[in-house]
Amino acid sequence: MNTKLERPPLANPERGLRPNTASLWLRIIRNWQLYVLLLPLLLHFAVFQYAPMYGLQIAFKDFRAADGIWGSAWAGFEHFERFFQSYQFWNTLKNTMLLNLYDLIFGFPIAVIFALMLNQVTQLRFKKWVQTVTYAPHFISTVVLVGMLFIFLNPRTGMANNIIAFFGGERINFFGEAGWFKSVYIISEIWQTMGWSAIIYLAALTAVDPQLHEAAIMDGANKFQRVRHIDVPTIMPVIMIMLILKMGHFASIGFAKVLLMQNSLNIDSSEVIQTYVYKTGLVGAQYSYSAAIGLFDNLINFTLLILTNQLAKKMKQQSLF
Repeated sequence: MNTKLERPPLANPERGLRPNTASLWLRIIRNWQLYVLLLPLLLHFAVFQYAPMYGLQIAFKDFRAADGIWGSAWAGFEHFERFFQSYQFWNTLKNTMLLNLYDLIFGFPIAVIFALMLNQVTQLRFKKWVQTVTYAPHFISTVVLVGMLFIFLNPRTGMANNIIAFFGGERINFFGEAGWFKSVYIISEIWQTMGWSAIIYLAALTAVDPQLHEAAIMDGANKFQRVRHIDVPTIMPVIMIMLILKMGHFASIGFAKVLLMQNSLNIDSSEVIQTYVYKTGLVGAQYSYSAAIGLFDNLINFTLLILTNQLAKKMKQQSLF
């Protein structure tokens, strides 16, 4: 018996390409039209995502517009130390993390639960009506949404306070008390994003084989058992991917809505990293300082993304890489 090991043949001895490399280039050549279509997207990321990273160095410099990025003097980690020692550091970090944590705990599961419930609706007309009603808030402008919140939660004429007063309660100044800011923000965020976020889970649920449900019904399984043992495992890979992506911007939050809801009365509860960067960077013209804060924020996001992805791997779940 010949036990001699032979090297895998080269597809092209002159170039030294192995079969897998050659087949890759062969597929690219055969489907070159698809790669041409992909080219604008790659250019977009190169120009608008990667090229601006050149400016990150101003976080380590005393940037002056007259001197330019290269001409500005190096400052090392001075701006990072300044932020860490600032009285705003712990407050902004706490508010940012809490808002995102509440959104993760309450907002993320609600979209999944809503999709599972909507998938069980058999009346097509009612299902379409529910989808229209829940998708619509996603298209409301942030400015308009905050304006609606000010109207609904007005201490004197707001609908919410009128209902509270009707049942004998005391009117609440929702935007004037720091303790109410996070609750108002999260509830309004859930209302605005729940339906739209459920779309991807509804799409994943279409991949469930109806024969699995038929077999489960024959075995005596009720709806809850079928959802738990059939629907949830089917969409679990999608849930894990969405969770990892959400953790990738955990320390970032849409600053426009927070800034519009913010005032001097609730500033202790509403000041987050993004609004602080806006005030110091654009309003205060402290570009190097704000760039250092933004880089610190992105480092947190990157670290959480890697850790969540590794955790998903250890749990034998779907991961990004």
